[in-house]
Amino acid sequence: MDLPSLAVILQAALSPNPDQLKAAEESLNQFQYTPQHLVRLLQIIVDGNCDMAVRQVASIHFKNFIAKNWSPHEPDEQQKISQSDKEMVRDNILVYVAQVPPLLRAQLGECLKTIVHADYPEQWPRLLDWVKHNLQDQQVYGALFVLRILSRKYEFKSDEERTPVHRIVEETFPHLLGIFNRLVQIVNPPLEVAELIKLICKIFWSSIYLEIPKQLFDPNVFNSWMILFLNVLERPVPLEGQPADPELRKSWGWWKVKKWTVHILNRLYTRFGDLKLQNPENRAFAQMFQKNFAGKILECHLNLLNVIRMGGYLPDRVINLILQYLSNSISKMSMYQLLQPRLDVLLFEIVFPLMCFNDNDQKLWDEDPHEYVRKGYDIIEDLYSPRTAAMDFVSELVRKRAKENLHKFIQFIVEIFKRYDEASLEYKAYRQKDGALLAIGALCDKLKQTEPYKSELEHMLVQHVFPEFSSPVGHLRAKAAWVAGQYAHINFSDQNNFRKALHSVVSGLRDPELPVRVDSVFALRSFVEACKDLNEIRPILPQLLDEFFKLMNEVENEDLVFTLETIVDKFGEEMAPYALGLCQNLAAAFWRCMNTAEADDEADDPGALAAVGCLRAISTILESVSRLPHLFVQIEPTLLPIMRRMLTTDGQEVFEEVLEIVSYMTFFSPTISLEMWSLWPLMMEALADWAIDFFPNILVPLDNYISRSTAHFLTCKDPNYQQSLWDMISTIMPDRNMEDSDIEPAPKLIEVVFQNCRGQVDQWVEPYLRITVERLRRAEKPYLKCLLIQVIADALYYNAALTLSILHKLGVATEIFGLWFQMLQQVKKSGVRANFKREHDKKVCCLGLTSLLALPADQLPGEALGRIFRATLDLLVAYKDQVAEAAKEEEAEDDDDDMDGFQTDDEDEDGDGSDKEMGFDAEDGDEADSIRLQKLAAQAKDLRPNDEDDDDSDNDYSDDEELQSPIDEVDPFIFFVDTVKAMQASDPLRLQNLTQTLDFHYQALANGVAQHAEQRRVEIEKEKMEKASAGGAL
Repeated sequence: MDLPSLAVILQAALSPNPDQLKAAEESLNQFQYTPQHLVRLLQIIVDGNCDMAVRQVASIHFKNFIAKNWSPHEPDEQQKISQSDKEMVRDNILVYVAQVPPLLRAQLGECLKTIVHADYPEQWPRLLDWVKHNLQDQQVYGALFVLRILSRKYEFKSDEERTPVHRIVEETFPHLLGIFNRLVQIVNPPLEVAELIKLICKIFWSSIYLEIPKQLFDPNVFNSWMILFLNVLERPVPLEGQPADPELRKSWGWWKVKKWTVHILNRLYTRFGDLKLQNPENRAFAQMFQKNFAGKILECHLNLLNVIRMGGYLPDRVINLILQYLSNSISKMSMYQLLQPRLDVLLFEIVFPLMCFNDNDQKLWDEDPHEYVRKGYDIIEDLYSPRTAAMDFVSELVRKRAKENLHKFIQFIVEIFKRYDEASLEYKAYRQKDGALLAIGALCDKLKQTEPYKSELEHMLVQHVFPEFSSPVGHLRAKAAWVAGQYAHINFSDQNNFRKALHSVVSGLRDPELPVRVDSVFALRSFVEACKDLNEIRPILPQLLDEFFKLMNEVENEDLVFTLETIVDKFGEEMAPYALGLCQNLAAAFWRCMNTAEADDEADDPGALAAVGCLRAISTILESVSRLPHLFVQIEPTLLPIMRRMLTTDGQEVFEEVLEIVSYMTFFSPTISLEMWSLWPLMMEALADWAIDFFPNILVPLDNYISRSTAHFLTCKDPNYQQSLWDMISTIMPDRNMEDSDIEPAPKLIEVVFQNCRGQVDQWVEPYLRITVERLRRAEKPYLKCLLIQVIADALYYNAALTLSILHKLGVATEIFGLWFQMLQQVKKSGVRANFKREHDKKVCCLGLTSLLALPADQLPGEALGRIFRATLDLLVAYKDQVAEAAKEEEAEDDDDDMDGFQTDDEDEDGDGSDKEMGFDAEDGDEADSIRLQKLAAQAKDLRPNDEDDDDSDNDYSDDEELQSPIDEVDPFIFFVDTVKAMQASDPLRLQNLTQTLDFHYQALANGVAQHAEQRRVEIEKEKMEKASAGGAL
């Protein structure tokens, strides 16, 4: 496509007519990969005679195409841009980036960033030479603009990835220093000079962010740079040309220069000026910096802050950065000594006034209370806020230098309280009182620990905080609620004072001013946590929840949801009458938050955060009513639309939270409805497409579907869930691009199928065994090897004869059993088992190996039988010890006495025909239902079981012990004994031959197992009777 035709299409892309717009977009898409297309777009962008709107459309299309196609995203992906086109774009973009208007420069800058990140230095070795040449050839702006992008590529890179920085600094910094020097000397410099100095500052910042370049260790070179930075720091900003609008003013070029200078000096001081650094070269640098510059910077900073004391202007960010520097100086004795002579003026005349409510606060409070609330709870705002920096300075001062400053500062606050109380209504200093309350709240940790203040806190709250709950001034009512919340956990000598504060905070939920209502909700969380007698809250709970949801309709704030979670946690099952209403309100709030987040298109938008909070709160409610399954039937219709939509790509930001809800719904509902089953294909689709990182989270609901609705899993043909599961597992297990740890849920799912569908999925045994063996041969991580061997064990337990015949058919039986026995015998230096660490692992292996013992002699030769028999006895011992240890650690029932003498029982040595032949277990399956519900709630809350269980860990325990499975009801000892008894009945000679091959040690173990199996039968029967009688009593 020629240049005029392309310009016409781009013009059509601006058309208000949808048909013309669509046709233009289709044409652009059709021709975008043709040769010279990118080059022609760039020609239009830089053509000054072309319409600006057309140039802008071209620049956006150019930027998006380069971002998507400059480098292949996959290793085997074809290059979509020819090398000749790339070469032409690289050469020309450098020439024009400085010449185009700022609007277009921003787009070309993004393109340049993409190209530099992809091509420098390998495909673009001449770039640095171009920068050097233009730094010397009066094309300074373009060279600095490009050098900024180049240096930023390496800003966060460390070690060998930083290597190119050394050459960049070596070849450009001498030129930068010369340019910087010349710019600083210009008298009455125009605004363009500020732009150039700002670029130099940004280049310097990126180059020193992680480490000081070697060239700057030269004292002369570093001194030259510091002289210039201190010059810029000290020099007053030109008054002429400053915008009157505060928003424009803080972004004005010369204030930006001031900000970047302070930024750099702070970074040098906090990261490289610390004498505690271990590296000798860095330590020498730190000593030099402390000696020559740290004090000078401190003095400059104090002088700058004095400007606001005299009523002058400093941008918020500059104030914030300066106070950060001063806070970091408090702990260093030499710096603190420099600070001391000016400390009182700084503390009482600069820092404290910054903590007080001001005109900007009042304007925002009146004109946009929602924005006031948002800013007050936004962590990002805190990073730039002078008020937060002032609070941090005071906190650091009383923490590190309490002896000289705490009493003095508290006396100052007390004086403010006193003057406020004594003043008549029209003369009360409301804003000062607000600042004093903020200070008291900010210092709560220190005051709670320090006498005499600790003893006076309740009196202080009653005298100076509680009266402000009824203040005519809104911001003081809000501050009273916040401070009360900070001190809710102190020991009140008079519970009436706690009660008064609680009720005042609850009343604040109905305040006419929105910020008061929000601060009251935040404070309420602390009071609910601290409340020892829930009767204080119980009578007002319905009204509380009503106010709560009214507020949620007004404000998207995750702190509101935190408070609700606290209430739900505290009241537990008492929330049952409100559960449906809560979930409905939270679901409605979730959809509102999602709509806001989508409109704002910001990942860190408060709406997005609040949406996550809503889902988390729903999970908390589901957990609190987990023993009331009928409620889940009522709640399901409310949550289904959320689950359906958010299990697609629309829900990527909240996927983990949604899966947690699906896990609760599929586990605690009385049955899994067809509507809930409709979510299965969505999870499979997500897993195949983009959600592989969430495989451990998806495992939990899939397990629930198969184990709690087995019949539907087995019988439904449209969709065919068995085939769907196989398609997923057979895609993931063989994938060579996936790490061992990534596929761990796959063998766990095969286990779920074999254990829950015994005798009903014979057709799947061979396919699953085949992919298991294939992955086992190249598995490296011990934990995955264990999981894969356990699939073999589960298959043997499912059907030993079928499994063994398949292993022989595949020609891998000897190989698999050899590896299995080798893994069973491996121990670490500490003596603990290297493999099969969890109770569950050992139990599965026991059941699998024991199942082999039931096979007839023609399928299992005598030698193999003896080896399996001994291995199973060893495993049972290890399993018993671990269960006993776990019970002991959890202070549960003490089962240890049951097994005394287990390994040394020498009675009935020959064991021939004894009823005592071969048992034991108090596995999770035999415990009370309530314990299991708690455990499964924990499982659903902690959705990544055993993530850290690798070969470096000696920890034999795991969250997987909390999973429920059909083998919970199977006692491995009884199963072993019954299998041996069956062998004795069917082939007594074979058993006799086996026992004669056992040495004394294994005969003793066999006898011990037999005795305890019988004991366990009695105990299990007793537990069943107790459970039945308990059920009858209910």
